[in-house]
Amino acid sequence: MANKPPYALSSEAVLKQEQTSLTGLTKEAAQTRLNENGPNELAQAEKKGMLARFLDQFKDFMIIVLLVAALIAGFLLSEWADAGIILAVVLLNAVFGVFQESKAEEAIDALKEMSTPNAHVRRGDQVLTIPSSQLVLGDIVLLEAGDVVPADLRLVESANLKIEESALTGESVPVDKTTAPLDADDVGIGDRTNMAFMNSNITYGRGVGVVIATGMQTEVGRIAGMINSAEETNTPLQENLKSLGKTLTVMILVIAVIVFAVGIWRQAASLPEMFLTAVSLAVAAIPEGLPAIVTIILALGTQKMAKRHALVRKLPAVETLGSTDIIASDKTGTLTQNKMTVEKVYYDGQLNDASAGIHGGNPLMTIMNFANDTQVQDDGKLLGDPTETALVAYGKTQNYDVAKALTGEPRIAEVPFDSERKLMTTVHRRADGKLLVATKGAPDELLKRVTDLATGENTAPLSDSERDAILKANKDMATQALRVLGMAYKVIDTLPEKVDSDTVENHMIFAGLVGMIDPERPEAEAAVAEAKAAGIRPMMITGDHRDTAEAIAVRLGIIDQGDDDAVITGAELDQQSDDEFAKNVAKYSVYARVAPEHKVRIVNAWQKKGKVVAMTGDGVNDAPALKAADIGIGMGITGTEVSKGASDMVLADDNFATIVVAVEEGRKVFSNIQKAIQYLLSANLGEVLTLFMMTMLGWDLLAPVHILWINLVTDTFPAIALGVEPTEPGIMKQKPRGRKSNFFSGGVGPAVIWQGILEGLLTLGVYWIAITYPVHSGSAAIHADALTMAYATLGLIQLFHAFNVKSIHQSLFTVGAFRNKAFNWAILASFVLLAVTILVPGFNGLFHVTSLDWHQWITVLGAGVAMIVIVEIVKVFERARRKQRA
Repeated sequence: MANKPPYALSSEAVLKQEQTSLTGLTKEAAQTRLNENGPNELAQAEKKGMLARFLDQFKDFMIIVLLVAALIAGFLLSEWADAGIILAVVLLNAVFGVFQESKAEEAIDALKEMSTPNAHVRRGDQVLTIPSSQLVLGDIVLLEAGDVVPADLRLVESANLKIEESALTGESVPVDKTTAPLDADDVGIGDRTNMAFMNSNITYGRGVGVVIATGMQTEVGRIAGMINSAEETNTPLQENLKSLGKTLTVMILVIAVIVFAVGIWRQAASLPEMFLTAVSLAVAAIPEGLPAIVTIILALGTQKMAKRHALVRKLPAVETLGSTDIIASDKTGTLTQNKMTVEKVYYDGQLNDASAGIHGGNPLMTIMNFANDTQVQDDGKLLGDPTETALVAYGKTQNYDVAKALTGEPRIAEVPFDSERKLMTTVHRRADGKLLVATKGAPDELLKRVTDLATGENTAPLSDSERDAILKANKDMATQALRVLGMAYKVIDTLPEKVDSDTVENHMIFAGLVGMIDPERPEAEAAVAEAKAAGIRPMMITGDHRDTAEAIAVRLGIIDQGDDDAVITGAELDQQSDDEFAKNVAKYSVYARVAPEHKVRIVNAWQKKGKVVAMTGDGVNDAPALKAADIGIGMGITGTEVSKGASDMVLADDNFATIVVAVEEGRKVFSNIQKAIQYLLSANLGEVLTLFMMTMLGWDLLAPVHILWINLVTDTFPAIALGVEPTEPGIMKQKPRGRKSNFFSGGVGPAVIWQGILEGLLTLGVYWIAITYPVHSGSAAIHADALTMAYATLGLIQLFHAFNVKSIHQSLFTVGAFRNKAFNWAILASFVLLAVTILVPGFNGLFHVTSLDWHQWITVLGAGVAMIVIVEIVKVFERARRKQRA
């Protein structure tokens, strides 16, 4: 007996096991247990101090490289402006990183705040109100409607007790509670009907329970422990940036060493000058603005998402959404409306859609509104059990005024709902003095008490064939996962001396059946279809019953009709080892009656297959999986603060369709980051190649000031502007790029290389033209003009190339050269900053350049135009090849 879980034991056995009784613990015993086990509170992982968090931000390899570059730029090259920009970028990223970490710790804080402050307990046969933190094992807790359960309890008394557990189990409606022991030893949390769990809400009735777990030993405590122990995973964006930083740094350092060595060998400059040139090349080649540019692009993406009801809490999540392979969505409130709704009605022998209507005089309409405890507030809002409010709400759609009807036929007696007989009855006094008995409940139980059938305005004895027809209609609705209630009534002359089930719930007239469900959101089906078209696999994970989950999944198009193998329950999942589940995970698209650890297993199984997983959730039970997923998506309306705190993004409208919108925005963000990287790296490669070839050919070298200024004015503004390029058509027809893809995927890597080489060759070509066909005479003047033209070409050609990368594959003229106003202004600003150094007296001396005549400017501009023309021609061949492969 001792080894059995509390829900499998009788009430007496649980009391004996906890060494207590219904009169409660003595104050001395309670104090002893409190000293032994500690307070009924959730533990929290040790927090890092603000300084430690700040210093952690500088452990990234790319950040270390940037800090070294800043020191070199400042102390060796005296380029303090460049050094200042690099340091500002690094500090900005560090501050933002600390902010992100602080937000992430809100999950446990919110979980603690959910705990009820006080509890009503029986100690020494006295009822006391004590802080819930003082509860101990064996305490007897009294529960009534409106209370929050203060600890995990085994119920020993229950009077029509209903508990809303959706935040913990995912169950969409309040659960009827009993006290009888459950047969099995491995009952899922959602089916433990004789248990009450910490932080769940009492919605109806009253009960008494014995505390069997407190603090971190409760179900909520287990979830808190899972949140505390969950490892933070890097997003694909963070992994890509880390890999990119290491690769670039190694390549740049190797090239800088080669340039320095060859320059000394060719005696291109003195040793100090050559060292400064190599260092300036390395500093310029490192895309120091990349972290800031990525941050800005992500931030702009979050603003656009917010306008479309997706609130991003962690910046990298914006881009990660674009790589999503799996969307594991909660059902209630996300795929469905989180509102029980009448969908089918059966009366007069016919099963009809609810939209067909029921006239107010039909007894079915009367009974569903009379045998009902829903309260209608002055503002029309309905309060009560979701099933009952759905019946009254349906009556309102049929212009049935329940308040007016009850005024004419007031309730004078009732037999409350009981979970054993599964019926509820109210008695009403009619205008003629007779009494109307209205009963609703489980159809099977109701039919045991029915002798007649209402058809229109007439009644007649219920035949066997009619009884069979009612049972068939009940089964038809149940197979569609509808929650079915039967309605019956009778008219009596006087009120029995004792009003109970035996005296009033007999010889009744059957009025009809009502089928209800929490229906899917109208836009969810289209969103599921769009996700599938984008190569994303939508899945449903819910605490609801298997039949309900399967029916909604079929209606939404997540699975096909009859595809039972795609549905699995938490209990069935428990029977599979991690290895077995890893082999079978691709079979399942619907998970029903799941526990928190199941959700984490599902996320982990897909991640091990290399998939990027987005997980939605609104309850406390979802928090561990939200934290484990690549993208945790909380619900803004129905979500608990715990789930929001553990999430990367919050849906302001709790709508699955918003996730698909966010995925589209995420894909656009990645595409734009890719464009910025293509632009930055091809430009930097052009600079490296130009200096390298000048060194190899023994030509005069561009000075460090030239390289650093070009890098400063042509990199930042255009790259940021590329981050706000409009979404390219067809982006949601592409398959997810996958976790293994990187910034060089999709042809970007080869494009960076050949376009960087092209930039370098065009620049070198202009230098050669200037030397071969000089405008001025004299060796010094010729070389000064050539360097100036090379400097102007290298800068302008990058600005021209920015137009090329507005689309990686599409033609510039297809995407629109001047659609992006921010881009137009960025190019203009960069051009002015570059032109000032050549055209404005004083600056040209500072930058060691000369004024150019119009012939020379035509040559420079011609190289820029050639850059666009050549890239456009190559794109034509690339598109033809891609089309041929497809």
